Amino acid sequence: MNSSAHQTAGDRLDAALAAIDEHQARTNAFILVDEPGARTAARAVDDERRRGVDRGPLHGMPMSIKDLVDIAGQPTTAASRLRAGHVAKSDAPVVQRLRDAGAVLIGKTNMHEFALGTTSDESAFGPVHNPHDVSRSAGGSSGGSAAAVACGMGEASIGSDTGGSIRIPAAACGVVGLKPSLGEVPTEGCVPLSSTFDHVGPITRSVEDAATIFAVISGQRPRPIEARTPGSVKLGVLHGYFDQILDTDVRTGFDDAISRLKRCGVATDMRTIDGTELITGTYIAISLAEAAHWHAPLLQTRSAEYQPGVRARLGIGEKVLAVDYIGALEARERFRLAVDAALEGCDALVLPTLAIVAPTLGLSDVTMSGGEQVPVRSAMLRLTQLFNITSHPAISLPVPTPGLPVGLQLVGRRDQTAALLSTAHLCERALMN
Repeated sequence: MNSSAHQTAGDRLDAALAAIDEHQARTNAFILVDEPGARTAARAVDDERRRGVDRGPLHGMPMSIKDLVDIAGQPTTAASRLRAGHVAKSDAPVVQRLRDAGAVLIGKTNMHEFALGTTSDESAFGPVHNPHDVSRSAGGSSGGSAAAVACGMGEASIGSDTGGSIRIPAAACGVVGLKPSLGEVPTEGCVPLSSTFDHVGPITRSVEDAATIFAVISGQRPRPIEARTPGSVKLGVLHGYFDQILDTDVRTGFDDAISRLKRCGVATDMRTIDGTELITGTYIAISLAEAAHWHAPLLQTRSAEYQPGVRARLGIGEKVLAVDYIGALEARERFRLAVDAALEGCDALVLPTLAIVAPTLGLSDVTMSGGEQVPVRSAMLRLTQLFNITSHPAISLPVPTPGLPVGLQLVGRRDQTAALLSTAHLCERALMN
């Protein structure tokens, strides 16, 4: 954990609240800041520590929660007018586990409405702005969580990831974002998007913090990350579909990252995955059909209250045929086996997290290095959505760059998130050299 772990919870909370005072107006990262509740919690955990009670490495850590996760007594808006008046009756399991570990919850973060977008600019509370350039998106849908962590408005945050919604904003804002394997972290008490693809995970400043929070919210005891040496690690560099469409800054940053890893002694070879032309169709058929099913009662009575882009995407889901949905589920199984095969003989697969740097807010299309025009949403989902389809754990690490942040994505074996975190921890250190 970082050195702030040796400070009192009150001091750590003061630093987070001071950062909120400084950065909230320009980023719009928070929907709700619960200063009274956070101060009460900080006093309680500091009192515990004075009495010799130590709840572990999260004891006293100020954290935020994406506003689709229930916190008892607080609204869960999912950044939508349709949730006005909703107040959670109980904590989601992830929230209860964080409280039990001594975390201090400071508020609810802004997001793309109902998590159905990659830019966090369609929100009833206004867009989230990227702290590196406020004219640009913070990514989505967990944009507020990533912006908050990047600015020190709390030491970590909890986000959700259905097609990349933890990793995309982590890459756009220059922080760490972990999507565990499906089912490792409970999603009960979270507004769903697609039950087949929904994941909950941490956004942090370091792999070490991500590993600790992952252990807590998955119901495990936090343990030190298994140490790895560079010579013991081999990465499979995905190419073809995965490096075909990248903007210049991402390609340069990614190539530099691979060079840094090689110089430190990490072995690499090239890997491919079959059937990539079916990724987008498979993802849409499952995720949007499931989203439309959950939203059906609201779509029938309050359709006009959705953000226009979100309503349009739900309309696509309403038109998915049962035969296409079942076919996509079958394709999902083939993709799982294909990613498993690509992982044979290596510790993780590696690819960029985002094909583009954070786009300008409101931009509909982006021009890639070869001059090709690509919809922003497609460009942002392109390199993350496969691993929601397949359930493999994936993490985004920031790559040192002179310009806007670039993310390096590592993908591990299903249900082996701890092993992925060990590899990521080594890569994080190598990237800083």
